[in-house]
Amino acid sequence: MIVGGTVRVLIVLLAAAGLLALAAVALTPTLKHGVEEVVRQYLRDHPEVVVEAIAALRSKQEAAKENRIKTALAERRGQLEDDPASPVAGNPQGDVTVVEFFDYRCGYCKRVFPSVVEMLNSDPDVRYVFKEYPILGEDSLFAARAALAVWRLAPAKYFTFHSAMMAAKGTLGEKRVMTFAAEVGVEIGALRQAMADPGIDEVLQGNFALAAALGIDGTPSFVIGDTLIPGAVDLETLRSLVSAQRDG
Repeated sequence: MIVGGTVRVLIVLLAAAGLLALAAVALTPTLKHGVEEVVRQYLRDHPEVVVEAIAALRSKQEAAKENRIKTALAERRGQLEDDPASPVAGNPQGDVTVVEFFDYRCGYCKRVFPSVVEMLNSDPDVRYVFKEYPILGEDSLFAARAALAVWRLAPAKYFTFHSAMMAAKGTLGEKRVMTFAAEVGVEIGALRQAMADPGIDEVLQGNFALAAALGIDGTPSFVIGDTLIPGAVDLETLRSLVSAQRDG
């Protein structure tokens, strides 16, 4: 029977050759038990190995995730930045494009919005793309469809409508959404007709597919160049990311 140091040598040789899994299949039950016991005892004596292995695995997974995201961003740059169905604010010819996935009922989106406004007011070279991403229920979906319809009917009024919706506190039902639309000068009959266009739903489906491809599952989420930023950010972070994109 092979035990002790011989088993350790066997493990090293097999691991070095990349054949441990294959050899385990051919080991006798006794030898297999000996190998397993040596591994167990080693891990008991050196638990830090497990911690190091987990940390290394997480680091490897994060690196792989970042690579997947960068690849997805590069492949979908046109959908992100140049889709004419997506509303745009700021400077249409700006040198840096910021893309935001948002939901009108998202409290974090509302909290970030003043920083977005400040950035657009203070930096005349930022182009801002809005990706309606209604993930918080039927009211969110209705609000997003209304906003996209406003963009189709009167693009110049979209940002004013968007701002009113973002500033709104409390519920955001159909009646209130339509009130905001009327206040910015959009004719309600025309708005309802535009909302019924299947093209509106196609835009939303495209946004959901794009978010899924990028691994986005929450709002707000921002894309600036080849950087994806999930979650709320402050004004200085936005400015820093825009500056980095210009310098890069």
